Amino acid sequence: MRNDIAPFPSSFEGITQLVSILISQEGCPWDKEQTTKTLAPMLIEECHELVEAIESDDVPDIIEEIGDVLFHIAFQLHLGKSEELFTDYKVFKSVNDKYVRRHPHVFGNEQAGTVEELKGNWDRIKKIEKKGIRKSAIDGIPGSLPALAYADSIQKRASRTGFDWDDPGEIKDKVLEELNEIYAAQNHVERQEEFGDLLFTIVNAARRMNIDSEQALRYSNRKFRKRFTEMESDCRKKGIDFAKLTLEEKEVLWNKVKKIELRGQI
Repeated sequence: MRNDIAPFPSSFEGITQLVSILISQEGCPWDKEQTTKTLAPMLIEECHELVEAIESDDVPDIIEEIGDVLFHIAFQLHLGKSEELFTDYKVFKSVNDKYVRRHPHVFGNEQAGTVEELKGNWDRIKKIEKKGIRKSAIDGIPGSLPALAYADSIQKRASRTGFDWDDPGEIKDKVLEELNEIYAAQNHVERQEEFGDLLFTIVNAARRMNIDSEQALRYSNRKFRKRFTEMESDCRKKGIDFAKLTLEEKEVLWNKVKKIELRGQI
């Protein structure tokens, strides 16, 4: 173990120094084996953990998870250089140039309009940048996005071309139609396909109501988890095996926890 290393600076430079030592000759065997590709799934996981911390308003967790994401960014930068894929200079120049270019109302002579006009300008500039690279309006959406977020993104892109329902009320009819088609399906393969169509249509409905379907589902997941673990905790305090309760008893307990939650006591 090395004991001749001074504390690292509390800055991004400090993180890069840490990474350099971890993958050095005297560093960590596991870290030394990593590549930009092997680390990619872990970077995605860390980003999801950061999002969860932010949505939970957990400041200590936010601090920790931002640190983890920065560590992975520093790791990717170091590996990119060692694999001769890119340099720090190219990465930083690319992001600076892009955001200056896409903010002509800040760094150029254009006047700032409404938020919608600014979004339109952003899309126009981005389209010019990607001309010849992207052949479809829905190209460039990462396939690694969660399915609901991916559906929302391609629907928004398609909508910008005018491919969208004129009447949001029509979406409600489509949701009911897709639901009926699930139960009319003849086999599991058909049923799964129709279920996917239903989810896609529900995302569309959410989008038209300015609801982020991915965020909405994460909120419901957290709400269910909170209530369920509270039921288990309540049973443990009373020496009751939660799994052995009848469904009716569990429903009573669920409603009890829900009322307590609504009163802000949990």
